[in-house]
Amino acid sequence: MKDEVWKRDEVQSPCVKICVVHPEERLCVGCLRTIDEIGRWSRMTHEERAGVMADLPARAPRLRKRRGGRAARLAD
Repeated sequence: MKDEVWKRDEVQSPCVKICVVHPEERLCVGCLRTIDEIGRWSRMTHEERAGVMADLPARAPRLRKRRGGRAARLAD
């Protein structure tokens, strides 16, 4: 029975051990999950995890937005 834990078909965590929360988007820059999703991951159902995983690719562009850099600062 104890070996059944290792045979379950679970959605693996997208964590890449780069745990930094983007200050504006409130997403982890490593895995793109919200703090709530990270905290609840171990308690989520298979379907909930699959739903989060399906949403992650659409979140990536939110962290790639340029804020203007040096040119924006000089324009002020």
